[in-house]
Amino acid sequence: METETTDFLIIGSGVAGLRAAIELAPHGNILVATKDMPTESSTEYAQGGVAVALSDEDEVGIHFEDTLKAGDGLCSEESVRILVKEGPERILELISWGAEFDRAASGGGTRLDFTMEAAHSRRRILHAHGDSTGKELERVLLNKARSFPSVKKYPFAFTVDLIIKDGECCGAYILKDRKITAVIARATVLCTGGAGQIFARTTNPLVATGDGMAIGFRAGAVVEDMEFVQFHPTSLYSKYAPQFLLSESMRGEGAILRNINKEPFMKNYHSDAELAPRDIVSRAIISEMVKTNTKHVYLDMTHLKSDFVIKRFPKIYSTCLQYNVDITKDLIPVSPAAHYMMGGIKTDINGATTIRGLYAAGETACTGVHGANRLASNSLLEGLVYGARAGRSALEFGVRSPSANRRVGLSEFRVSDYSPAYHSIPEHDEIRRSLRKLMLERVGIIRCRESLEDARKRLSEWSFILDKAFYTRRELELKNMLTAAMLIAEAASLRKGSVGAHYRSDFPEKGSDWQKHIALSREDDRISCG
Repeated sequence: METETTDFLIIGSGVAGLRAAIELAPHGNILVATKDMPTESSTEYAQGGVAVALSDEDEVGIHFEDTLKAGDGLCSEESVRILVKEGPERILELISWGAEFDRAASGGGTRLDFTMEAAHSRRRILHAHGDSTGKELERVLLNKARSFPSVKKYPFAFTVDLIIKDGECCGAYILKDRKITAVIARATVLCTGGAGQIFARTTNPLVATGDGMAIGFRAGAVVEDMEFVQFHPTSLYSKYAPQFLLSESMRGEGAILRNINKEPFMKNYHSDAELAPRDIVSRAIISEMVKTNTKHVYLDMTHLKSDFVIKRFPKIYSTCLQYNVDITKDLIPVSPAAHYMMGGIKTDINGATTIRGLYAAGETACTGVHGANRLASNSLLEGLVYGARAGRSALEFGVRSPSANRRVGLSEFRVSDYSPAYHSIPEHDEIRRSLRKLMLERVGIIRCRESLEDARKRLSEWSFILDKAFYTRRELELKNMLTAAMLIAEAASLRKGSVGAHYRSDFPEKGSDWQKHIALSREDDRISCG
């Protein structure tokens, strides 16, 4: 086995990972490991925008209250306060690095253009190139990271497991070109994104297979709030098209949801209609689909001016055209799809996990910002704010920790300690398809005791995968997907009540102990609830 040393290892190159790398870059050598291209992450696909209290009509305190309300009583107020207070500084920083957010036509095109999204009480969503905000953030952050010679990219490198010695994370075992390399680092930051690919319908890219959550859990880190999976209400529905996200901003700009009979229905479910929280909109769509015995509803923008729609949503317009849907003239078939994990590896407000030397940020982490249901467009902001915080925290640990000196060298670490026998799963594609279908149908938007017990039983039939080592990305991903699926199903079974994005038809009320947080950890190769 080969070895490599670096000062700081960052696993993942989305908004959180890149912002952490930028924070650390002046202070040592940084290795950014990604299992695909550096640009392939959920960040790149984020359409709607980034929420921040920068407009004249907005205040940090209002953004704070909106976030708490969306989180349905389970947000960490301290974490949210940090998010909304430090958010404006992070956005202005991006602009100084060259971020080109859209400007309002009024006022000579100098003022930032803010739009509205569901559950926001102010127009505070910044967007870029209409509906390509994430791609613009990725561009700016990548360019900034590349400006530091200390930052080294390590693409197409799959993180197999973390290196843990004496209760501390000392780096990771990384698979690249069918060879395992032990990367030794002073501190490690996990920023691998979410786990949407464990569901048969998802807006997430193919890389979102719960890797960071799984490897962190295997290493002994506590995960929290895994039952809270946010489904985006509107993804394009067509057997000929990918599950393409149709931004929340479309409803913010006036799009109407209609059932198969072309009747508007959201007023029957919530006073805010199309701008109700995402979990309510998703369940309303499911209810209409059941009532009308169909697999989709419609999103209608035909009443809006064509020029405005094309300019505001150029990527969505051109993508839908490829599948013979003109969003300016046609009703758009949509249905919900798994979109965002509110839970993840438990961290403090500085990104520190329950393992010394290991930090996490972005969708991989559970900072407490999102509670039971994420406020639309808070995710990119969280990646920026807590990516920077995790970077600073990792720096402090790597420089000031009493064990920092020994962590750079290999004198106390023998790579021969890691020599597993490798296996293969001939039927791994079949298991992957079955797992994704199972999770959507039994652990999806609406859950109950029967569906969750069935899911846990069927997931356990594949548990033989968990104690084996593999040599390919597909098999390693399946192992991580199974781990994440088990954690979600376990947490959903333990929460006997309905809060935010977690809805149980057998416990439709919140229940008596609803304010608890479900923390899971690995104990004797079993999931333990704390």
